[in-house]
Amino acid sequence: MKRGIVGFHQDDESHWVAELDCGHGQHMRHDPPWQMRPWTLTVQGRAARIGEVVDCLKCDRAEPPADWAARSV
Repeated sequence: MKRGIVGFHQDDESHWVAELDCGHGQHMRHDPPWQMRPWTLTVQGRAARIGEVVDCLKCDRAEPPADWAARSV
């Protein structure tokens, strides 16, 4: 399912995670030669991707976001 990027944060291993408008996160690693995403390395590069639409596999599987229970209280 297509979802928009609304922000970014780093995980415990300092990899960048896109925050999606559905509440899920998706890793956006720059890990050559497998994944080429040099834009993740700069503030400007990440900011330019805000609003970009990506496939959310968790939405495709109908998985609720991790904090779904807390948001519905």
